[in-house]
Amino acid sequence: MPYTITVQPSARQFVVESDETILAAAIRQGIGLPYSCRDGVCGTCKCRVVRGRVRARPQRAQALSGSDAAEGYALICSVSPESDVVLESTAVSAVGMFPVRKMPCRVTSIGRPAPDVAILRLETPRNTVLEYHPGQYIELSMRDGTRRKFSLATADGHAGLELHIRHLPGGKFSGQVFNALKEKDVLHLEGPFGTFMLNASVLPIVMLASGTGLAPIKAMLERVRSRGIAVPIVLYWGCRRRTDLYLHDWALQLSQAVPNLRYIPVLSEPRVEDRWDGRTGLVHKAVMADLPDLSKHQVYACGVPIMVESARAEFTSCCGLAAVEFHSDSFFPDRGSS
Repeated sequence: MPYTITVQPSARQFVVESDETILAAAIRQGIGLPYSCRDGVCGTCKCRVVRGRVRARPQRAQALSGSDAAEGYALICSVSPESDVVLESTAVSAVGMFPVRKMPCRVTSIGRPAPDVAILRLETPRNTVLEYHPGQYIELSMRDGTRRKFSLATADGHAGLELHIRHLPGGKFSGQVFNALKEKDVLHLEGPFGTFMLNASVLPIVMLASGTGLAPIKAMLERVRSRGIAVPIVLYWGCRRRTDLYLHDWALQLSQAVPNLRYIPVLSEPRVEDRWDGRTGLVHKAVMADLPDLSKHQVYACGVPIMVESARAEFTSCCGLAAVEFHSDSFFPDRGSS
């Protein structure tokens, strides 16, 4: 039985079948509710149920706390309606969202900019371009059915698609990429997904990445350059060692080409042989040291969950960042790199 979902205060409405999640129906109908992982893990899609009944599937504790549940919040990627429902979400936007598509893609190159990082480039069928917003991700499928989600690392798909993949020990998908995948192999993709994307604003921007979390940030910065976005931007990229800064030269060159962009790499565990004389420590702490007042900034953060959540908590509690100005995407083991 279908049920009607109404999102307040925008008054957007859409229909959900009783056997699908609210988020799945919203994506299918082009309703831009906020989300990232689609797996009940990240908590990005949390909305308050103002009226109506929903049926939840098991969720991870860090994604929805007991106090959140007591206040009527739910993860819309993990609940199905049992009646008509009214949701509260100030972030909903249906403007300019691209439809989710499925299509084959062919591997055109596999670069190795670091020992444990591959840059995978893909082409879509002739006369077919995947449209997406910089910051969004796709779900990629191997021949054996293994599926993983990867952020797109270029601003648009007209010249092909680019993914940054870290090789994790025991990672089924990344193991295939590093050990078996070759040029001209055919994969299948579905997307675009996610609401991690640049917002129109005059506020200065802080971009924060750890490891291969640089991928969607790279796409956003390419869009900044192509459109001549002039607000001050600073990119902080945190890695463990010098070899992990796999696109260091690209970032340096971009900061030289874009006058309003500064680039600050930060290493948490530099080795003697790195001969590193730059910033060290936790990357989000470097931001706080440089910008103790973030009350008039936007932040875009992508990387491992502990970095993203630490930045969110400390930027808002210690640096005055408005919670609505913290935009993020986290990489979980089943979300991006394994």
